[in-house]
Amino acid sequence: MDSKQLDSPPFDGFIGASERMRELFRHLRKIANSSATVLLLGETGTGKELAARSVHDLSPRATGPFIRVNCGALSESLLESELFGHVKGAFTNAIENRTGRFEAAHGGTIFLDEINSVSPTLQVKLLRVLQEHEFERVGDTKTVTVDCRVIAATNRDLAEMVETDGFREDLYYRLNVLPLYVPPLRERREDIPELVQFFVNRYAIENQRIIRMVSQDALDFLKSYLWPGNVRELQNYIERAIVLADGDELTADLLPSHVRGEAPIRLGRIERSELQSLCAELVERGLSEVAEDGKCHEAVMGLVERELILQVLRSCQGTQTKTATKLGINRNTLHKKIDDYSLQDDAR
Repeated sequence: MDSKQLDSPPFDGFIGASERMRELFRHLRKIANSSATVLLLGETGTGKELAARSVHDLSPRATGPFIRVNCGALSESLLESELFGHVKGAFTNAIENRTGRFEAAHGGTIFLDEINSVSPTLQVKLLRVLQEHEFERVGDTKTVTVDCRVIAATNRDLAEMVETDGFREDLYYRLNVLPLYVPPLRERREDIPELVQFFVNRYAIENQRIIRMVSQDALDFLKSYLWPGNVRELQNYIERAIVLADGDELTADLLPSHVRGEAPIRLGRIERSELQSLCAELVERGLSEVAEDGKCHEAVMGLVERELILQVLRSCQGTQTKTATKLGINRNTLHKKIDDYSLQDDAR
C-alpha cells in the first residue's frame, strides 16, 4: 500500500484531506491489523464511531460482527444485561435467556461508546473481560469465553477521572493501549467545504431536492464558525438548510443566526458576556480563598456548569430527558448534577 493510500479516508463517509485527518487515517490503518484494545479520544460529534468502524473494516475481523453499545444511554442494571446477557429468571421480566453484546461480537469487534459513564461495579467486570476474555451472564454461574476486539470511546479525560476516583486506574491502563485522538472540526477547518458537499449530496437525495451550489457567503460563515457540536452539528445545519431552501442554492440566510455571527456565540445557553460576568462574580465572592486551596479552576467551572444546566432546564420547562439531550449527557449524569447543585426548586 503506497503512502497516498495510507493517509486517504478508510471508507466513504469519513471525510477529510487536512493534515490532522491524514494523520488520523494513517494511524487507523496501522492499528487495524493489531488485536490490541483501542481508546478513541475526542469531543462529542467528531466521528469516533466512524473511526471505530474503520478499524474494524480494515482489520482481519472485518468479516465478523461490529457491535456498538452506547454505555451512557443505559442504567447500570440494563447495561450489565446488555453487555453480558442474562438467563431466564435472573430478575423481574427476564422471561427468557438473552445473549449479551460481548457474545454477539465474538469473532469481531465491540465498540463501547461513552466508556466514561460506566459505573464502578461494571468497570470491574469490564476489566475481567479485557484481561481474561471471559464473564458470566447475569444470574448464571457458567463462564462464557469470547474472542472480540474492544474499541472504547470517551469525550472525557479518563486520566483526570482516575485522579478523582471516577474511573478505575487498572481499567484505564487496559483500555489505553492504543489511544487515538479524533480532532474537533475547528482544528481542521479546511475539511469543511468537502464535508458540506458530502452532506448536501446526501440530504438533497433524501429530501428529493436539487441543490446545485452553496453560496460563497454561506461557505465563509461555515468555515469561520467555532463548531462546538463538531461534524454532527454541521450535518444538522446542512439538512435543515436543504429542507428550508426555496431554490437550488443554499444561501447564508438558511443558516442559524449564530452561525452567521448575528447572535452571540453561546455555550449551551450562556453568552460569552454572561460567562465573563459569572467569572467576575466569583472573583468578587472571594476567589483568593479558593485559590489558596488550589481549587480556583474547579470553582469557576462549577459555577459555569451550574448556570448552564439551570438555563437549559428552564428552557425545557424542567424536563430532564430533553435537558440531557441538549447538554449531550445521559439522564443519570444530569440527575446527579441537579442534586449536587440543588437545582430542583430553581429550575421551576
